[in-house]
Amino acid sequence: MDKKRIEQIRQKYDLIMHVNEEADVEFWYARELMELLGYNRWENFDKAVCRAMESCKTSGIEILDHFREVTKMVELGSGAKRKIKDYMLTRYACYLIAQNGDPKKEEIAFAQSYFAVQTRKQELIEERISLIERTQARGRLRESEKKLSQNIYERGVDDAGFGRIRSKGDRALFGGYSTQEMKSRLGVKDNRPLADFLPTLTIAAKNLATEMTNYNVEEKDLQGEASITVEHVQNNSTIRDMLGQRGIKPENLPPSEDIKKLERKVKTQEKKLASQAGKLPNLNNEEV
Repeated sequence: MDKKRIEQIRQKYDLIMHVNEEADVEFWYARELMELLGYNRWENFDKAVCRAMESCKTSGIEILDHFREVTKMVELGSGAKRKIKDYMLTRYACYLIAQNGDPKKEEIAFAQSYFAVQTRKQELIEERISLIERTQARGRLRESEKKLSQNIYERGVDDAGFGRIRSKGDRALFGGYSTQEMKSRLGVKDNRPLADFLPTLTIAAKNLATEMTNYNVEEKDLQGEASITVEHVQNNSTIRDMLGQRGIKPENLPPSEDIKKLERKVKTQEKKLASQAGKLPNLNNEEV
């Protein structure tokens, strides 16, 4: 997601933010928030709110501090008025709702980042979105490599053979550098996966080559280590050539921060979020 797009969405979230000055707490109304999170029907969003409330309860946090059901009066086309259900939601409540959404959706990935950072600074939101994108890319690569391992095992290749195939694929992608040599270049310890330190672009490149190999192994019913190795090397070479046309050499890209370290940082932030978000005030009349 580019910076201009992030800023446009951030402004929309800021516009619907409310502040209770007495309690010094920011909050959002669920009905104003739902469309920004990609929901069209209140019934579906209400279910998402309820799931978030369960998550709050499971964490041992008082639900009413962050979720408050309220009643609103809305005017109908005829001029008459009727009551509708809504919720006041703290930043922490909004974050839990976003956590229950699909992070592949642009609006959910943004919301997870927007509500996770206590300040609404553009660069912090951008940083967290980049982390989400990198984490997702790493997960996709993990799944495609798992699938490749299963595919080739069914075709007579053992774990050692899988390691050799993957290593030769890396050598093709990284311009002749082996997996171990790339670890040395990037300062990665021997016992850690190289992909945990690769930038998002390189992770995505490895994943695409692996997905291509999976497809052709199944489509052509390739058998044995030799034929699958040729396929995997060709696919990594193709991806390298494509990157090269844009002036990108994967072996020259700088390492990214250890993804495990970033995940721990995120979890620490999440633990602090509930207390940092404040608490909703006690309302004598919960009709707003």
